[in-house]
Amino acid sequence: MHSMLIAAHAKLQALLSCVVAAAAVTIASPAYAAFPDKPVKIVVPFAPGGGTDLVARTMGITMGQELGQPVIIDNKPGAGTIIGTDMVAKSPADGYTLVMATVAHVVNPSLQSKLPYNHEKAFAPVMLVGVSPNVLVVRADSPLKSVRDVIAAAKANPGKLSFASQGAGTSAHLAGELFKNLTKTDITHIPYRGAGPAITDLLGGQVDVMFATAAAVGTFVESGKLRALAVTTAARSTTPSLAKVPTVAESGVPGYAADSWYGLYAPAGTPPDVIGKLNAAAKKAVQTDAFRKRVESEGLVINGGSPEEFDRYAKGEEARWRKVVKENKITTD
Repeated sequence: MHSMLIAAHAKLQALLSCVVAAAAVTIASPAYAAFPDKPVKIVVPFAPGGGTDLVARTMGITMGQELGQPVIIDNKPGAGTIIGTDMVAKSPADGYTLVMATVAHVVNPSLQSKLPYNHEKAFAPVMLVGVSPNVLVVRADSPLKSVRDVIAAAKANPGKLSFASQGAGTSAHLAGELFKNLTKTDITHIPYRGAGPAITDLLGGQVDVMFATAAAVGTFVESGKLRALAVTTAARSTTPSLAKVPTVAESGVPGYAADSWYGLYAPAGTPPDVIGKLNAAAKKAVQTDAFRKRVESEGLVINGGSPEEFDRYAKGEEARWRKVVKENKITTD
């Protein structure tokens, strides 16, 4: 009888051990099974008020609804997007911190000899949001009425004409530098910590022209506060407000083309199932009528594909701009 009690006690202990172990596995194992169980943050590496900020905030509303948690927009401008991007690179790979990247994300490795993060290994693609033109704009009262006027003014007074951008290495900066090189003009680059401050100074007369994203200046063009001289894409925009605006190439600069785009990245190592949930939420966000109405009217052609498609696109963009940067000796100095 005693031996039977000992055996029964041993079995009970073994059973309890199994239950405890199973509970521990359930608690410790997929830490991401309940993702998300707290707010998700999208870092915008620009100041508030620009195209990237607009895209992120508009997407964030629906993404939050889909994920069941708030999506917070955190503006971290500076160093040509490197400050905000580095913050995400060094964040935990748990899906709670993302970056709304632009062309600067793939151009900085060509422009900067040393980055604070490993560009090729620090990020996991989530989704390409969309692609849009940059727009060469001037104030409504500017004497510059065309691309040819800009070229003539720049050649008449080398270095006197200035162009604004939302930061060194951004699509607006590269668009301007490419323009300078192909037209053989000397135009002074004035970088800002985001499109908002740059547009403010353009409207105030502190700078002469800007190669701005369509999303950033669309409302100003529609209201008549800014005049669009040309779009930077190879073909004219299909957006009603820009449909009649010529391309830079057809305005006297053959071969000119410079696109702008937006895409979401997470830190490298983020679990595939978490990436999948973020991609699904982002895809839902860009398909809403509210998002389409807000951004398509300003030139953005929505993509909303898979992480793999975004990765291929970004690598192609990196190779293309690396060649342009090298051939045209573009620097951020």
